[in-house]
Amino acid sequence: MDLNLQGKTALVTGASRGIGAAIARELAREGVAVCLAARDRTKLDEVAGSIAAISGSNRTTFVACDLRAPAAVQAAVDTAVAAFGRLDILVNNAGATRRADFFNLSEEDWQDGFALKFHGYVRATRAGWPHLREAKGCIVNIVGVGSRAGSAEFTIGGAVNVALLNFTKAMADIGIKQGVRVNAINPGLIETERFGRNIERVSHDQGFSTREQAVQFLLASHGTTRVGRPEEIGWLTAYLASSKADFIQGCVIDIDGGATRAL
Repeated sequence: MDLNLQGKTALVTGASRGIGAAIARELAREGVAVCLAARDRTKLDEVAGSIAAISGSNRTTFVACDLRAPAAVQAAVDTAVAAFGRLDILVNNAGATRRADFFNLSEEDWQDGFALKFHGYVRATRAGWPHLREAKGCIVNIVGVGSRAGSAEFTIGGAVNVALLNFTKAMADIGIKQGVRVNAINPGLIETERFGRNIERVSHDQGFSTREQAVQFLLASHGTTRVGRPEEIGWLTAYLASSKADFIQGCVIDIDGGATRAL
């Protein structure tokens, strides 16, 4: 399917690894010029190099910054616009929250969890909105299925994620009038470095001796049959960013192998 994304530009946050890097690569394959934003300059350089190798294009730039800082978010948007002259697509993806027993989580853990993911998405949306409005562009918020139900060891992440779903709906309501599409994707278990850390946690807690035991435990707890791949999130993001999805507004799409059974 030709998504008609050739010549578009995108800013992808949290693009140095995992889902963010996969999204950036897929957009580049579709002809999108991509600005990558994250903290790790070395990793960003690696991802930019891989995009050039895959797409045969050097229409990629990056900005190494801490997106918890308001000025850094504005700088990321400014870098994308300065490099490519416009901004059509904003993919909010940066952010990880600490998993732990609620009573072992500090005030700083909670502040940090909201600072990067929730406030980072809010600030990037505010900074990017004038350019997206001019381009009749779109926002794709990468959130997570942890928003769908409470989980004892995911109190910060669940709270952040459900707040982002409400924020997505609210901005979509504004976007109807101003010509900006806003949607969200809820990934489930995806094979990333974060998933690897989850495997280590489960192995320690459950006393598993092999990785496969931990994987099967997690799959059973989710009621699914396999772990997702980062590129699958990239494919869906590219579709939502395209004109093929022009009538999709304020939508939250779970991509989790069927783990979410609630309406």
